[in-house]
Amino acid sequence: MSINNSNMAASRESGREAVVNIGNGNVSPTVSSKAGAATHLNLKYVSLFLLVLQNASLILTMRYTRNQPGAMYFSTTAVCVTEFVKMTTCVFILLYQHKGNFVELGKLLWNTIVLQPVDTLKVAVPAFIYTVQNNLMFIGVSNLSTATFQVTYQLKILTTALCMVVMLRRSLSASQWVALILLFAGVAIIQIQPSDPAKRAAEVSHTEQNYIHGLLAVIVACCFSGFAGVYFEKILKGSKTSIWVRNIQLGLFGTLIGLVGMIMKDGQGISEKGMFYAYTPFVWAVIGLQAFGGLTIAVVVKYADNILKGFATSVSIIISTVAAVYLFHFQVNLQFCLGAGLVISAIFLYGRPKPPEKAPSPEQPANGGSGK
Repeated sequence: MSINNSNMAASRESGREAVVNIGNGNVSPTVSSKAGAATHLNLKYVSLFLLVLQNASLILTMRYTRNQPGAMYFSTTAVCVTEFVKMTTCVFILLYQHKGNFVELGKLLWNTIVLQPVDTLKVAVPAFIYTVQNNLMFIGVSNLSTATFQVTYQLKILTTALCMVVMLRRSLSASQWVALILLFAGVAIIQIQPSDPAKRAAEVSHTEQNYIHGLLAVIVACCFSGFAGVYFEKILKGSKTSIWVRNIQLGLFGTLIGLVGMIMKDGQGISEKGMFYAYTPFVWAVIGLQAFGGLTIAVVVKYADNILKGFATSVSIIISTVAAVYLFHFQVNLQFCLGAGLVISAIFLYGRPKPPEKAPSPEQPANGGSGK
């Protein structure tokens, strides 16, 4: 392949983009393909590392901020600020894509958001659900231990799968159904703790907690997560609107809905103490991890497969549990280990690709006849 008077060329092989440097001579397709594969592999493992770090650090940081004695910040304000940061981040991403042209960006947002009100209002449903879900997560992590919350929250895999079957008419393989049963069994085993407090899997708490409230909050959050995720997927597949524009719409509605929830639940306290009362660097870290976690997931979806995503989730559960032992004096018992092991196994099993269906051969027709 001979190319002249160029500095760079982009080649697409096997559905992957590879950017290669070229001079005035010949460029080997094999070299460019290997370079592209190496880059893709590096991005895959970097994105997985970021996902593990985000998952583990978010839960640990949330638990730390909700388990401290003394003044406590209003979690509703954190949810509202998170949605605003998400929206602002996506605006800057679009601005970068438009090479800093504010006029073009303004036209894009005006045409896709303001001039298409019906299409924009479709996003209000998942935005409302996500905002409620984020508030429920704070209730859950405030009343459950770090490891228990992390494992129980994996029920969102079950609710998402059921919503996919019902709403998107997708079929699950036999191994995936087995994985969902193992997942439910593992979570159930963790919840049924011994009556003796000394033998329970629990953390040292500095605040008043209600286990039932935390458990119910996580279960409802998982149901909301499954429905909202599948609903949002239907919106994305039925529209040509950019994913970043959709996230701006989500952030816009999420901020407005978050403001309403903030006023309804903590309005009086906020008017007396201020919106950012008891905010610490750790609270801002929670906001940052939640806001940019979605971007990390977007990268993982692009560069990694379900097996590696399941591996990342499993590793984050292990890291969170080990860290909770040292940070919050979490007591691990045999029952928790058994339940967590089932959940981690279920995550791996569910992420396995479906076996390809065998096409009928000419000698063996699809109806099972003899072919004669």
